Amino acid sequence: MPDQLSRLAAAVRTGATTSRSLVERALAREASARALNAVTSVTAAEALATADAIDAAARAGAPLGPLAGVPLLVKDNICTTDGVTTCASRMLPGYRSPFDAEAVRRLRQAGAVIVGKANMDEFAMGSTGETSAAGPCGNPWSAAHVPGGSSSGSAAAVAAGIVPASLGSDTGGSVRQPAAFCGVVGVKPTYGTVSRRGLVAYGSSLDQIGPLATSVADAALLLSVIAGHDAGDATSAAQPTPDYLGGLTAGVQGLRVGVPRALLASGVEPAVLAEVERAAAILEEAGARVVDVALPHAPVAAPAYYILATAEASSNLSRFDGVRYGHRTGDAADIDELYARSRAEGFGPEVIQRILLGTYVLSAGYYDAYYRKAQQVRTLIIDDYRAVFAACDVLLTPPSPSTAFRTGDASRDPLQMYLADIFTVSANLAGIPAMSLPMGLDGQGLPTAVQLSARAFREPVLFQAAAELERRRGALPSAPGYTLFDGADA
Repeated sequence: MPDQLSRLAAAVRTGATTSRSLVERALAREASARALNAVTSVTAAEALATADAIDAAARAGAPLGPLAGVPLLVKDNICTTDGVTTCASRMLPGYRSPFDAEAVRRLRQAGAVIVGKANMDEFAMGSTGETSAAGPCGNPWSAAHVPGGSSSGSAAAVAAGIVPASLGSDTGGSVRQPAAFCGVVGVKPTYGTVSRRGLVAYGSSLDQIGPLATSVADAALLLSVIAGHDAGDATSAAQPTPDYLGGLTAGVQGLRVGVPRALLASGVEPAVLAEVERAAAILEEAGARVVDVALPHAPVAAPAYYILATAEASSNLSRFDGVRYGHRTGDAADIDELYARSRAEGFGPEVIQRILLGTYVLSAGYYDAYYRKAQQVRTLIIDDYRAVFAACDVLLTPPSPSTAFRTGDASRDPLQMYLADIFTVSANLAGIPAMSLPMGLDGQGLPTAVQLSARAFREPVLFQAAAELERRRGALPSAPGYTLFDGADA
């Protein structure tokens, strides 16, 4: 089902199906898969009302958008006027946004129906889906393994067939890693391609909204809808939106694919490394030229990222003080106690840990030793990519050194979980686009994946290479006990 979203929208436009039936199917799927805990809140009444309006427009012959009537989920840190936006935190219980995020506004304009919010690591801080105040999200492939994070629910819901696609946010791999662990496609666009207005900030220089879908074509279509300059977002790039769908059948003849084999030589699971080599061989057979490249500063990317991300988090989350909105403790003796108790009660342990780390590295005695040094490393990483993309068009790596972690591993060794982001955080530090593409299953029956990266604003070449790899890789099975959303039984 390489173009599921466009097929569903076409069926709604022609009357072959209705948006109401698709939305009802999504709601039924969510109810039957509730044990996954992939969804924090459902907006059934609003979604059905929207679907009915779309169906009425279709019957009247009115023009409808490219996502007409298609049900989607968005991550619970992306603001919507329907329902609540909680960031999966006790700090924001019942918070209702007065506006839609710009990405959501564009989805609605294209005819999409938002049916609810996807579970996530609290305030997008985590890589396992276990830090949510709403409870951990499950992996449709294995109850003993995590779905990844922080866009855990966005990935799990697509893999479980609750919805055909979703939106997540990616600060250091938070779209690509859960996509890899759940066997779906996940895209982190170039920084500034998708408006951040209405995305609750974690790391402002790193965050980017991105699509998760069951195919490259669907991810390209979803990105084409949400991408574009937003005058209301100072970090939005004033760039023309390219044709992400146009090159999906172009092939890869003459494309240069870089593989940093020295970086992959240690610390990568054999099954993961084998998929990278298989992907390289597939692309080479299709006419691409595989070249060795070097990323000399990649080993220090994760430490630099966690310094910069936590520093930005400590600043961004300072607004949650119990005064203006969010959780407010009762009976505080003074303003200092109000701040301290409200935050201690509202934030979970992972969020508190990252705020403390960020505050520490920004403090007067350590700013130069940590924060300034991390910014210098960031520059070196950007220079590394500049050199790599002079030698190749697309970079091929794994999204993670391993397949899905076992449940509970993060709490036992949080430092190892942070270091496992080595292959994803660099793209955020450099602001370049990257995509996770499922490849198959490992010996445990867990999804395997590869990651493709390109220079800034070259998403079309990513989709071009990924589409060819997807075609030649072959069809993949659904998660045991689940079928992908196709609307056939709606």
